[in-house]
Amino acid sequence: MNRSSGERRDDAARKQRQQGQQGAEPKPGQQGGQQQDSGAGAGNQYGEGNYQATRDYNRGVKEHMEKHDIEREARDAAPRSEEEARQMEEAERAGKDKARGGGT
Repeated sequence: MNRSSGERRDDAARKQRQQGQQGAEPKPGQQGGQQQDSGAGAGNQYGEGNYQATRDYNRGVKEHMEKHDIEREARDAAPRSEEEARQMEEAERAGKDKARGGGT
């Protein structure tokens, strides 16, 4: 019996869905479904971003804010003179320029 190309495509799609449900790895060049493996460790990360690193960072920021005097730290980081303020502004400009690809 001759099957149409549409029937063959349907069979191929059904087979691919079944393999996906069985946890089969996609072949090179095929879409893998999820962008990120929920249990991903080093080397198992897909796409942009690293969810574990984001969680760790957010946890660290929250812990720091709960255990430290943030207002005092901000005062301590403030420039102590007009010259230091100018240097900080110049460093910020240079950093932004470099981030835009303008600096070396």
